[in-house]
Amino acid sequence: MKNDKFSLKLGEKNLQVEINNLAEQAAGSAFVRYGDTLVLTTCCMSKQDRENLGFFPLTVEYQEKYYAAGKIKGARYIRREGKPSDEAILNSRLIDRSIRPLFPKGLKREVQVISTVLAWDEENDPDILALISASIALSISNIPFAGPIGAVRVSKKDNKLLINAKYEDRNSSSRADVIFVGVEKDKQVLINMIEGEFEESEEKDVLNSLEFSLKDIKRLIDFQKDIQKKLGKEKIEVEEQDIGDFKEKSEKFLKQIEKVFFEKDKQKRSTGLDEIKNNLIDFVKEEYPGDDNKIEQAKELFDREQDRLLHENIIKYDKRPDSRKLDEIRELSCQVGIIPRAHGSGLFSRGPTKALSVLTLGAPGDQQLLEGMEIVGQKRFMHHYNFPPYSAGETGFLRGPGRREIGHGILVEKALRSLLPAVDDFPYTIRIVTEILSSNGSTSQASVSSSCLALQDAGVPIKRPAAGIAIGLVGNKVLTDIQGPEDYHGDMDFKIAGTEKGITAIQMDVKIKGITLDIAKEALQKAKKARLEILAVMKKTIAYSRENLSPYAPRILTLQINPDKIREVIGPGGRVINEIIDQTGAAIDIEDSGLIFVTAEKEEAAKRAISWIKSITREIKIGEVFEGKVKRILEFGAFVEILPGQEGLIHISKLSDKRINRVEDVLRIGDRVLAKVISIDEQGRINLALIKK
Repeated sequence: MKNDKFSLKLGEKNLQVEINNLAEQAAGSAFVRYGDTLVLTTCCMSKQDRENLGFFPLTVEYQEKYYAAGKIKGARYIRREGKPSDEAILNSRLIDRSIRPLFPKGLKREVQVISTVLAWDEENDPDILALISASIALSISNIPFAGPIGAVRVSKKDNKLLINAKYEDRNSSSRADVIFVGVEKDKQVLINMIEGEFEESEEKDVLNSLEFSLKDIKRLIDFQKDIQKKLGKEKIEVEEQDIGDFKEKSEKFLKQIEKVFFEKDKQKRSTGLDEIKNNLIDFVKEEYPGDDNKIEQAKELFDREQDRLLHENIIKYDKRPDSRKLDEIRELSCQVGIIPRAHGSGLFSRGPTKALSVLTLGAPGDQQLLEGMEIVGQKRFMHHYNFPPYSAGETGFLRGPGRREIGHGILVEKALRSLLPAVDDFPYTIRIVTEILSSNGSTSQASVSSSCLALQDAGVPIKRPAAGIAIGLVGNKVLTDIQGPEDYHGDMDFKIAGTEKGITAIQMDVKIKGITLDIAKEALQKAKKARLEILAVMKKTIAYSRENLSPYAPRILTLQINPDKIREVIGPGGRVINEIIDQTGAAIDIEDSGLIFVTAEKEEAAKRAISWIKSITREIKIGEVFEGKVKRILEFGAFVEILPGQEGLIHISKLSDKRINRVEDVLRIGDRVLAKVISIDEQGRINLALIKK
């Protein structure tokens, strides 16, 4: 069996690569191991072009396998992997965003990359290994690919930067967790993908993290080039279609684009461009009847002309489609409390882009349970992002959230979660849903602002307000607050969110090969200036979180009890706790430490449940007198409930000064009696004496 092995010291461990023929039908495959975490990535390409396709058909799948973690999971009756977890979807997007710009534009064959986690050691994250193994598999295959890429995770612990740190080090107090992906061009490392989370880090600290990553990215690229040199296959050449004659015939339509392209009003611009495009397609149908390929060429020419116009006008004249300056933000407006009965709501508008966020507070028991291969536990803060078809003036199917929606939702979570109060101070589960009502670019960053407004409106005591901005690039010109055409035809989408104190989340994608450190520095500086402008507008609407929660939000009261008393609160088969829930309508969550959370719609109900639990768990002393109810009668005595869920025994000998032959001669079930505590044994059993019936 073919088996080539390679190794590179990366961070604290050796990165081990094995190329063999186990997946021999694939165009390229690579096993990559770090510690005992092992990932296999394969790539395949179809033999023929996809006809009449206006985009590159790349699919990336990141597969979590329960066996990799030694787990048996899944639905109760179907013990196998189901739909991908959010973590798997995010990792698929990480790979896709990193490699997509590196394929030739004319490639129309389907390419599929599949990364499978074969083993996970609970210390080393498979996502970096998936990125590296995808790069190696593509580099040694016959698929045209302008890689390889180098990918590292930079974390911060005790003010020290680490490469590919273990989970425990990544979760340290000085939080910084960011993935940088780079590619080499003219012996210089360019950054082509960033995904990260910070704890209000200054721009210089983010840049330090980026600079720190470059050395190891370069080492990874050189390492892969050596593998490619030894094992790489000859690449398939992509032939550019000759459209010279066709372009000349289409010129009269292409010349009409410029006038419409720089129309400030989005609706007029979209309508005008659609009309020109439809006229061009009708012309092509008449000139080349039945030739669908020519129609696709016409659409491509149409896009290319817009791309040319955008680049030429911005690079030469600093002229943007809506005539803004390069660092100018669109008109901003904010509102809060606009949804009746919602626990919190915020509307953020930036030009035609409008994001509505609605917040709901819940009990600790409402937290999302996470049971994936890698991520387990509970999730207290959730942000869900929805992008309905009407937001872009289109029709479409309303299915579940797609990869983009999941990715944008979690990006907002990253931007805000370090600003939330500690669980001990604010034990609520928090869910925010953002509905994009109208879209013209930068909707994810609008969602950061609208979600922050909703948090403040709900009275969640966040550290500081946060906002987000998307920074673009056209040629060598950096743009602030990119809109639709600048996003679609531009070279970069750099999303940066944070507070006035620093950055909390960043995400960058490019359509070119990558960006330099200088461009990244300029983008961060412009983002800070824009972020402060946005925060100033937001603060005019609501500067701080409201002092009180919405009257429609549930109330949570807490109580600390002796952990040994938990079983008394729960009762046999849950009888006691279920009775409290049924009688008060409150939700009760109990932690192993004895901390109890009581959640109810009305504070009075929560107080009633707390009082009930206190009476159950309070220490009973010898000599105390209780009025109780006879619950059970046995031959040797009667059991009396002296406190909710707590019973004591009145032995038959303690029912009277006289001799009693039958308990029933004195007591009946349901009788209310006055009884005195005469002893408590080592097992906590309470013995009573009857005082009065």
